[in-house]
Amino acid sequence: MTTCTSRAAWVHLLRRLHFFIGLFVGPFIFVATLTGTLYVATPQLENVLYHQALHGSTEGERQPIAAQIAVAERALDTPLRLSAVRPALDAGITTRVMFADPALQPSENRAIFIDPVTLAVKGDMTVYGTSGILPLRQWIDYAHRSLLLGDVGRLYSELAASWMWVAALGGVVLWAFTRPKRRIKNRLQNTRRVHVTLGWCLLAGMLLFSATGLTWSQWARGNVDKLRASLGWLTPQVNTQLHGASPMPMDPHAEHRGHHGEKAAHESTIGWDSIDTVLNVAQRGGINARSLEIRPPRSDDRAWTVTEIDRRWPTQVDAVAIDPQSLAIIDSTQFADFPLMAKLTRWGVDFHMGILFGLPNQLLLIAFGLALCVAIVMGYRLWWIKRPSQAETNPLLTLTHSWRALSLPARCGTLLLAVACGFVLPVMGISLALFMLFDWLRWRAAVRMPLVESSVE
Repeated sequence: MTTCTSRAAWVHLLRRLHFFIGLFVGPFIFVATLTGTLYVATPQLENVLYHQALHGSTEGERQPIAAQIAVAERALDTPLRLSAVRPALDAGITTRVMFADPALQPSENRAIFIDPVTLAVKGDMTVYGTSGILPLRQWIDYAHRSLLLGDVGRLYSELAASWMWVAALGGVVLWAFTRPKRRIKNRLQNTRRVHVTLGWCLLAGMLLFSATGLTWSQWARGNVDKLRASLGWLTPQVNTQLHGASPMPMDPHAEHRGHHGEKAAHESTIGWDSIDTVLNVAQRGGINARSLEIRPPRSDDRAWTVTEIDRRWPTQVDAVAIDPQSLAIIDSTQFADFPLMAKLTRWGVDFHMGILFGLPNQLLLIAFGLALCVAIVMGYRLWWIKRPSQAETNPLLTLTHSWRALSLPARCGTLLLAVACGFVLPVMGISLALFMLFDWLRWRAAVRMPLVESSVE
């Protein structure tokens, strides 16, 4: 095996790993970034497209919510179970009455939009998740999450989230090892300078989006949730059990996966005619946001819930549970009392979605997304400029041989780190094994080819 200094061995290993992440994972990061940018850029467009459904009378007395639900039920072609109601508490907007439709995905609801003053049906469409996004952004979100391929497609976004933080940190370390002593102006160094500068500027964002993206992932999410549970970082959830059962931890990522979407063991026999009283009780109990979601009991032993859904700054996500018989508040959660890490998780998720700071948040994420796309393109251009004219057979140009050139403690440390990351992030572990296998097979093929040519001669 070719020998080299410890510094050179690390450079070889980092460069090869960074190259493979860019070559094989880069396209997935690019697509995830582009679709995510489209997602945060389109709320205003969605507001224009669905203006008729979203906006109602600006003057007049609002009718009871129960009357609005009755109109929405009459608008259905087949009876459906009431899932939630988002009442119009401000003038000029519509009430959203949502029904659980078995023909839709678990995180989707059929929403009937009702003018709270005239009781006119203003719209009928599918809404998605706790964020309640409408069909345009729902399509973009599915593309961002799974390339419109369902659960199989979710591997792509998990692959991107699993490796983006490694690409970001590895690129910074690689730059520290190999940066030129003086400023050189040529096509190679100019491209490298743009790539590195963007990498530094986007470093914090890549780490944040990688972390929050993994909490939405299909395979790594379970391990992340176990870690958060062991550290006491789970988000408190209001307890709806009428007979003292323990509350379940809240999912702060329901915007992309739906929230309380599961069906109850048996349907509740409790009607919704007391919903106006429930809202009044909740408001007297401290629920003061203008954006609310009211959910009826999922079964006879469950309570009503009234939840604030304003994720902007300052965040309003307090919730209360109300006994359907006594109409007393039996439990409540207040964002001010959340553990610090639960608050940071909430803020990180909302920032990821472009909600937390409103328009400035959107503009920042759009700039970040476009810049990251440019950085990825510059990485490919850098590779194209530096590409060898023919296959290189130096063993240190493979991941396996680069790792073997490290010192024994370094080899043990990197092996333990790789195993740990592969256990916590299964998609990363499997893809790393595939990287190494592909690299070794390619090197072996490049070595054999000169030998075959020599034997023929």
